[in-house]
Amino acid sequence: MSDLILFWHRRDLRISDNTGLAAARQRTQKVVGVFCLDPNILERDDVAPVRVTYMIGCLQQLQQRYAQVGSQLLILQGEPREAIPALATALSAKAVFWNWDVEPYSQVRDRDIIESLKEKGIQVLEENWDQILHSPDDIFTGSNQPYTVFTPFWRNWSSKPKAAPAETLKNVEGLSEQELQTAKQASAIALPTAKDLGFSWENGLVIEPGEAAAGERLEQFCHRAIEEYKEQRNFPAYDGTSQLSAALKFGAIGIRRVWAATVEAMENTRSDEAQTSIRAWQQELAWREFYQHAMYHFPELEQGAYRQQFKNFPYENNEEYFQAWCEGRTGYPIVDAAMRQMNNIGWMHNRCRMIVANFLTKDLLIDPRLGEKYFYQRLIDGDLSANNGGWQWSASSGMDPKPIRIFNPASQAQKFDPEGEYIREWLPELRSFDTEELLSGNISKRDRAAVDYPNPIVDHKIQQRQFKVIYQQQKEL
Repeated sequence: MSDLILFWHRRDLRISDNTGLAAARQRTQKVVGVFCLDPNILERDDVAPVRVTYMIGCLQQLQQRYAQVGSQLLILQGEPREAIPALATALSAKAVFWNWDVEPYSQVRDRDIIESLKEKGIQVLEENWDQILHSPDDIFTGSNQPYTVFTPFWRNWSSKPKAAPAETLKNVEGLSEQELQTAKQASAIALPTAKDLGFSWENGLVIEPGEAAAGERLEQFCHRAIEEYKEQRNFPAYDGTSQLSAALKFGAIGIRRVWAATVEAMENTRSDEAQTSIRAWQQELAWREFYQHAMYHFPELEQGAYRQQFKNFPYENNEEYFQAWCEGRTGYPIVDAAMRQMNNIGWMHNRCRMIVANFLTKDLLIDPRLGEKYFYQRLIDGDLSANNGGWQWSASSGMDPKPIRIFNPASQAQKFDPEGEYIREWLPELRSFDTEELLSGNISKRDRAAVDYPNPIVDHKIQQRQFKVIYQQQKEL
């Protein structure tokens, strides 16, 4: 057995601030990366072409980073339960390390692979977390239970010290030519393109792939925008968010590095307003972690509602309404603008995610799982925990002390797109209309027909009353 440790990358596509990779380097100089294109994930029907395109770009960058420090990133394609142990055995690796994941599929898969590797006498890195600042078993209530409400979770989570960024991989040894041939015989392949895998995306990316681009975006955001975040984050026409969600989903940037940047930004400002904004963004990082902890402790969330009243909620699931919503043809301008933004660029502003999710579930009376899946089919940052948590929050079916939250699309537009800039950007056919018409949606049938814009498919006032009646009936069951 050699001194080789294989490091299996999954959602940590970087060599800096990577806890498991740093642990591998502490044990040996011979560290080689591996990534497995998993058909259990890539052959699902909810995979977004934009997300695969970004992921492949991150892998290209990661291969270059490995080459720069003297090693390689190997690519496998196939069932990881077979491919990872087979490669480790062929190369006589002494260990395979990886960072743990909260998702139910990953948990089951990883346990199977740990068992297989141990049977072969190959070491593994016991429980090691990288994508979150605190392990799911580190943050519990006073009665030693996982949190199901965010505010007390935040108080506990924010009070705990945060780890410093892990050391960047450097001065490593890769595989010899002979070992590379052995790896190829054990099914290592050249990195395919997204098109090779059957995914086509031509519309560009909201963030360039790789850790260098993610680091630059973080620096830009922390230089100024983070100080105005609390005020600007809800306005979709304004570039007030970090747009780091895809980089965090795939781990193109380490969460400890992100947290350290917020602490530095806090130290560099004396403005109370700026500090409040920075704290608000830190709170969003905690929301991300809250949803990941929830998915770890309550894996049944992946299948549906957390709250009892919504486990068998009689959604109408009108197929025509759902298609109109997907296409951005509901007749409600703020809803349609948001859906078209996502369909066009593979990303949607978070305020708009809440608006369209609330509309689908409360106005159209459609099961949030259908919307959750459509988001997953379209978003560059599609992440099970965050997507599920956001949809359950909007549908009132999740971990939220407020029982019912119904958004009025017109009120949301008036409050968060007061000049109609966002609506005009994504609904060019409505650009010539008055701002008041865009925000209220009070556009005549004749004017709508003239620009081929649909009439509202439902009446918000009627639908919200109907939703409340059905909800009350469910409570009484």
